[in-house]
Amino acid sequence: MGTRLAPSSIRVRLLIAGAVSIVVALALAGTGLSLLFERHVERRALVELGVHLDQVIAGLDRAPDGRLAAPQPPADPRFTRPLSGLYWQVEAEAEDRVLRSRSLWDARLDLPADELRDGQVHEHTLDGPAGQSLLTLERSVTLPGRLGSPKVRAAVALDRADLRAATAAFAADLLPYLGVLALGLIVASWLQITVGLRPLAAIRARVGAIRAGTASRLGSDFPDEVQPLAAEVDGLLTAREGDVARARARAADLAHGLKTPLQVLAGDVARLRESGAVDVADEIDQVATAMRRHVERELARARLAAGMLDGSCRPAEVAARVVGVVRRGPAGARLTWHERIPADLRAGIDGDDLTEVLGALIENAARHAATSVTLTGAAADEAVELRVIDDGPGIAAEQRAAVLDRGTRLDTAGPGTGLGLPIAQDILAAWGGALDLEDAPGPGSGLAVRVTLPRPRRADSRAPRHLPML
Repeated sequence: MGTRLAPSSIRVRLLIAGAVSIVVALALAGTGLSLLFERHVERRALVELGVHLDQVIAGLDRAPDGRLAAPQPPADPRFTRPLSGLYWQVEAEAEDRVLRSRSLWDARLDLPADELRDGQVHEHTLDGPAGQSLLTLERSVTLPGRLGSPKVRAAVALDRADLRAATAAFAADLLPYLGVLALGLIVASWLQITVGLRPLAAIRARVGAIRAGTASRLGSDFPDEVQPLAAEVDGLLTAREGDVARARARAADLAHGLKTPLQVLAGDVARLRESGAVDVADEIDQVATAMRRHVERELARARLAAGMLDGSCRPAEVAARVVGVVRRGPAGARLTWHERIPADLRAGIDGDDLTEVLGALIENAARHAATSVTLTGAAADEAVELRVIDDGPGIAAEQRAAVLDRGTRLDTAGPGTGLGLPIAQDILAAWGGALDLEDAPGPGSGLAVRVTLPRPRRADSRAPRHLPML
């Protein structure tokens, strides 16, 4: 089954929802990973600042003038480059003196006025000499006795811009991998949706098979989530078949029930004409003819309303039954009958419907034939062709379309209602067949009625049909 992506498609909706969920989830994951990386970088920076802080404190000594000095500052060259982003500072409380790295230039770190125990370390975020945000590590320590045991506050600071730059670089490196991961997850989601919706595609295919006549039910081989739907549909089909069968039976009973009184009326009309009451007989005959048309129409409608029946029969058997009935009548007894339909030929139509069609055609042929009626049948490509051929006067080509109109009769003197051919045509159309009028083959006059029928779809085909407007 082809995949059609449309805004109203469940597949598209699920795919869009899945793609949006994947993108949002990966965006949150990327943001979380960036924050975790930033925390990790910050912890590493604090460890580095701790090492620098130890080096600053260890490098303190007394200058020749007796004042506190830092003759051995940390070796990192950034401490000597002005405004490099890495700074150190030492405040000697007793001397009211501030030692600082060259990178601070003439600025100083504005340490908060908090109380620190000896050896205690605090973390701060301070403003730097260029207005930048600094990650600061501060320690309060009492120097050894050889230095006079003064208490000092030493601090080392790092520009947070370096941390943010590292985090941004990490995010930039992470983004392509998240994109590839998103694409892979969307493809996997599409595959999952395709596999998950496959039972619906199977239902669609089986519904199409039911419409085409190659299946009668959806079946039970579906997943647990879809099986209740298939079971309900099958139950609906079963209920519909029962309703249609009952409606067909009621319509057929009604139509057949009316046929007997109509036959009685026909006999009364004949007796009235014999007694000379021609006007009354004509009026009753007109009413009876109208009623007969309705009866014939309802019989055809009842037959077509079956909706789903066995759509396979042997035309040879159906033709033999119809000929057997017609040849016992006055019109058929005088004729020679030729049945040339292969016994193994099968057509995709209900046997009763084909009986209705051939009954109308064979009765017409028997009424107009001069000496014989021939029935032929053959398979042609994907169809079955049957012909009812008589050697009567035939029908002019320009009048054949009119004959197929409902109620039209060329021979108004004989019996009939003009409904036989139109009803046969409706029945054939319901089964995907057709009816055509042709010249009889060979010399002389005559009419050949060609019936085209589909091949049977399967042995127990249940062909769905649309009821035409009769």
